[in-house]
Amino acid sequence: MTNTMFGLVGLAALFTLLAFRMPVAIAMALVGVVGFGVMNGWSPAVSMLADEAFVISNNYELIVIPLFILMGNFASVSGMSRDLYNAAYSWFGHWRGGLASATIAACAGFAALSGSSVASAVTMGRVSLPEMKRYNYNSKLATGCIAAGGTLGILIPPSTGFIIYAILTEESIGRLFLAGVIPGILLAVLFIISIYIQTRINPELGPAGPRASARQRVQSVGQSTAMIVIVLITIGGIYGGVFTPTEAAGVGAMLSFLLTLYRRRLTRESLADVLYRTIRTTGLVFFILIGAHVFNPFLALTEIPSDLASLLTGLDVSPITVILILMGAYIVLGSFLEGFAMLVLTLPIVHPLIVELGFDPIWFGVLIVIIIEIGLITPPVGVNVFVVKGIAGDVPLRHIFAGVIPFWIAMIVCILILIAFPDIALFLPNTMIEATG
Repeated sequence: MTNTMFGLVGLAALFTLLAFRMPVAIAMALVGVVGFGVMNGWSPAVSMLADEAFVISNNYELIVIPLFILMGNFASVSGMSRDLYNAAYSWFGHWRGGLASATIAACAGFAALSGSSVASAVTMGRVSLPEMKRYNYNSKLATGCIAAGGTLGILIPPSTGFIIYAILTEESIGRLFLAGVIPGILLAVLFIISIYIQTRINPELGPAGPRASARQRVQSVGQSTAMIVIVLITIGGIYGGVFTPTEAAGVGAMLSFLLTLYRRRLTRESLADVLYRTIRTTGLVFFILIGAHVFNPFLALTEIPSDLASLLTGLDVSPITVILILMGAYIVLGSFLEGFAMLVLTLPIVHPLIVELGFDPIWFGVLIVIIIEIGLITPPVGVNVFVVKGIAGDVPLRHIFAGVIPFWIAMIVCILILIAFPDIALFLPNTMIEATG
């Protein structure tokens, strides 16, 4: 049996284990150790398992994960989500579909603090859904905009998706964070345009609300100033070379903690909940990374990445056509694989191909994260859809999936724009000042 055939058997075994709902980290570690042991000896395989777990657990750069997660959890407890929604509502509420547009804008703002799509959907859904119900919004539009808006949590930095991409591909976390800023704003704008088109065609989907006074608008922006300051300090510090991403995460977590204290929102119970959620999410991410780093050496031995690169580069098609093929494959894969699992399974194969074709891996990372966003609202997995279903228990699941279709189209448009104009993603990374430390 050739190395490539052995690798295909390993991949088949991996997908079989995933089909039986084995956690992706365990499945990857198991296939990686067994495959590496058979091909290269059991002693090196067992040693690799211990070494990779130690290396990941002691990687200084990975401190950024728990710190940014902690920052987002403190931001949620401090009440910043309500401030963001009130500010967005005061500016957009008098439009047709204004509450839905305010939800998108608030999700974009909260994404700059949370780094999690599920957290963004849950937090903003609890704030905005009762308001949209009060103004008789169509349930499809109301739930669809929450599910789609929540996906911005893994595109607008700080993003756990970018961190995992950076670790798996050895790219710069800071450059990836900055690469997500303009595409994240672009996608939020496309979502709002989508809402405008829907309510223009059918005004009953999202009736206009009352117009806020100029004073109310100024007050609402003033209340959300704390969030703006934290974002400017953390992300702006990375861009200006003041902080490394790890240092920025520490500063952001401390500022969110101090704000929570200042607002008297920190109790013994809320602190325990924040720490528990941070530890749980961090453990999950680290577990996945360890599994990926155990699986990757086995995959390298099989020569599948190099074989695939040779196959696709040998096709008589343009490099852009190869990118479009990969995007289509990722969209299909994302419909039944969880986003992080898709990253750790495919990047060891796809990343060398992207480099071989001469594309910027930072730009490709943005495309991949948007693909993960698409998977979050695509059946049958559609994690964000099920999260919103948990909040809006009276809305049928099929209505929520129907509601996300226009936003799904907006994501495809965003991908096509970024493929046509890659500088949209690369402008900030190419002009940033790298911090040392």
